[in-house]
Amino acid sequence: MPGVVVVGLQWGDEGKGKIVDSIAGNFEAVVRFQGGSNAGHTVVVGGQKRVFHLVPSGVLQGKLGVVGNGVVVDPKVLVEELNSLEEAGVRPRLLLSDKAHVTTELHKMQDEAEELGRGGMALGTTRRGIGPTYADKAARIGIRIIDLLHPDSLREKLKGLYSAKDHILRGRGEPPAFESLYGDLVRYGEILRPYVGRAEYTLNRMLSDGSRVLFEGAQGSLLDIDHGTYPYSTSSNTVAAAAAIGSGVPASAISEVIGVAKAYTTRVGGGPFPTEDTGEAGETLRRIGGEYGATTGRPRRCGWFDAVAGRYSVMLNGANYAMIMKLDVLGELNRVKIATAYRIDGATTDEFPSTPEELGGAAPVYEEFDGWRGTDKAVWERAKEEGISALPKSLRNYVGRLEEALGIPVRGLSYGPSREELVYLD
Repeated sequence: MPGVVVVGLQWGDEGKGKIVDSIAGNFEAVVRFQGGSNAGHTVVVGGQKRVFHLVPSGVLQGKLGVVGNGVVVDPKVLVEELNSLEEAGVRPRLLLSDKAHVTTELHKMQDEAEELGRGGMALGTTRRGIGPTYADKAARIGIRIIDLLHPDSLREKLKGLYSAKDHILRGRGEPPAFESLYGDLVRYGEILRPYVGRAEYTLNRMLSDGSRVLFEGAQGSLLDIDHGTYPYSTSSNTVAAAAAIGSGVPASAISEVIGVAKAYTTRVGGGPFPTEDTGEAGETLRRIGGEYGATTGRPRRCGWFDAVAGRYSVMLNGANYAMIMKLDVLGELNRVKIATAYRIDGATTDEFPSTPEELGGAAPVYEEFDGWRGTDKAVWERAKEEGISALPKSLRNYVGRLEEALGIPVRGLSYGPSREELVYLD
C-alpha cells in the first residue's frame, strides 16, 4: 500500500506545506490527519502566497484533498477557506470525513478562558478552541461533522455541550445564544454537505487499487501530545503513526516517511527551547526568514539547529530521509551552529529529556561552521543540474553534518519560498 507521510521534525513551521505541494503531483490524494485551524501551511506558487488552515495544500495540484477523522474542524474557517480558493479560481476537490469533530464558538471561548486563567503558566495556545474540542472528543460529548447534517439530533447534542460548559464559561463573558449557534452549525452543515463522506472507505479503496496517497502532518513532532514537550504541546498526536489512526487506514498503508526540518529552529508560544538565540542572530533569522505564524501572525522564537531533538523526532517517526528548508536564510550569517548534545546537571547526553524542567535546564553543546554568504540563486539553480557539488564547501559541510547527526540522508534543500526553489539530491 503506497502511503507516504510528510511530518515536521521540529516544533512546527518547518515548511511541510511546500514539500507537500511540490510532490503532490505524484499522488492521487493528499490527507490531513490531525490538528485543526491552529495549523497553517504556506505555499508560494508563481510569486503568489496561499495559506492553508484546514484544506490540504495538495489541492493546488488538482488532487483530492481529504480532511480525515483525526482533524478537528471549525466549519466557519473551512467555509471561508473554500470560498477564498474559489474566488482565486481554485476549485478544490475535497472529501471531509463525517467522523471529524467540530470546533464551535463555545470551544474558542473555553480556550481563551483557560489560557487567561493560567496566568504566568500560559501554554501559548492559539486560542482557536483546538484543545477543548479534543477534550470533548475524549470525554465523548463532542459534535461531529455528521451531526451537522441531522438538525434534530444536533439540537440535543448542542444542548448537552452548553450544559457541560456552563460552569467553565460562567463569569467569562456571554456565550453565543443557543439558537444563534445552532442555526450557524445547521447552515454550515448544508454548505459542507456536498463534501462530506466516508473518507476511510475512499482511502482504503484507493490504497488497495495501488493509488498513491500522501499524508500531510500539521504542527511538528516536538508538539506531539504524548512525545512532545508536554504540557507545552498541541492536543493531538503529530507523529507519522497518527496518519493511520487519523484517516482510518491500516498502519501497513504507510511505506515511507519524509521528515522536514528548517536549517535552524523556531518555536511559537511557551515552553523550553534550548537552542533559542535571543540576540542578534535570532533577530536576523526572524527578520530575514519572515518568522511569523501563518495562522496567528505571532513572532516565532528563533535559534540554532537542534540535532538532539532532530534525532529524537527521526526515531519517533521512522523517517526515511530529511528535507532541509530555508538554507538561504541561514546563509545570511557568517557563522552557524548545530547543537549535537546537551549538558544537563554536569553530564553530557544525546537523548531528548522527558520533562520541560529538565529540557529547560539543558545547555546545548554546539559545533560551529562557516556560513555560505554570497550563495545567490544562480548557484542554487546550477545545483539543480549538477547536484550538491555545485554548492559552496561550507554549505556542503553543514548539510553533511546534519546527515550524520540525524542518522538519515538529506534528499532535498530549499533555498526560497516558492515551489520551484528546491534542489532534490536524489
